[in-house]
Amino acid sequence: MAEKREEHSTSSLGELKQRDLDERLQLVLWKKPLRTLRYFLLETLLTLKEWMSRVWLQRGPAFAFLLMLVSCSVIYSIEGAHQKYVVYLEKKLLWCAYWVGLGVLSSVGLGTGLHTFLLYLGPHIASVTLAAYECGSVDFPEPPYPDQITCSPTEPAGDRAISLWSIISKVRLEACMWGAGTAIGELPPYFMARAARLSGAGPDDEDYQEFEEMLEQGDNAQDFATRAKLAVQKMVRRVGFFGILACASIPNPLFDLAGITCGHFLVPFWTFFGATLIGKAVIKMHIQKLFVIITFSRHIVEQMVALIGALPLLGASLQKPFREYLEAQRAKLHHRAEDGTPNQFCEVCVCVCVCVCVCVCEKGPVYGCGGC
Repeated sequence: MAEKREEHSTSSLGELKQRDLDERLQLVLWKKPLRTLRYFLLETLLTLKEWMSRVWLQRGPAFAFLLMLVSCSVIYSIEGAHQKYVVYLEKKLLWCAYWVGLGVLSSVGLGTGLHTFLLYLGPHIASVTLAAYECGSVDFPEPPYPDQITCSPTEPAGDRAISLWSIISKVRLEACMWGAGTAIGELPPYFMARAARLSGAGPDDEDYQEFEEMLEQGDNAQDFATRAKLAVQKMVRRVGFFGILACASIPNPLFDLAGITCGHFLVPFWTFFGATLIGKAVIKMHIQKLFVIITFSRHIVEQMVALIGALPLLGASLQKPFREYLEAQRAKLHHRAEDGTPNQFCEVCVCVCVCVCVCVCEKGPVYGCGGC
């Protein structure tokens, strides 16, 4: 009798959850606009009330933060000798925010983000690498760097060898900020799974539902993708901080699963975010930087041009435009302010396959070889 009651209560609970899920799926703006807006406003008010309660409990630090903002605003507005430092700090903060934003765009959205490394950071590192080997230095005049790369007039171009470490140091800030942005972009899966576990109700998200189905399958999974996901989940769950660090330190398309796993098993926030930040902003970024810098170093580029010339039939005809393009880029790096208007074409073109390329220009990336 007790077993029948337990089965009946379990089935009733499952039916209730399914009915609630169906109701939530129907609650969209184009089907029930008034009810959707009503619930949205109520949820917004409740969230604001909760935030105000937390701020009131932490009113000391909140008041100190507000006082610091007012002081910074006053310092920013008053004219004086300190303005040159204010302008320098503002430029650096905006530069860092730009790369952090691109990093967030790259990793947010459970794998559907924009590939900003290929579109922005990779070409930027490549342009700095080519310029460093041509100028024999990374002391590009500032300004116009980073908006435009030109050789320093005091440095004899190409007269001394450039070290790999100096190029890494030159682009370290941009790369680390981009990596920090990718770590921030991994937080939504963590918070989503954590909130679902604490509330006891699964969110209406396909990735989380797939994760729960995968946990139910256990070791009975047959396909390679599911077994790989299970391996990541077991590593993160058993090893903890160092497992998360290992997953974040290598290019890993399954890292979203690590965030969902950490949230589902209530891994502390700083354990998850600390390991993710170190792995993505420090370890992984240095691996990616080294790959791009070595790929675009002078001897590698010259070998690529020589290999193009060795192709049968079309080699000589293809090699000539590549050589002319490299010479044009080198001449552009020696542009002086008194020479007239800067060239508005690309600083560097990262070519993929034969003619698909991304160009880093003053106004953003240009796609296709026609823009180069």
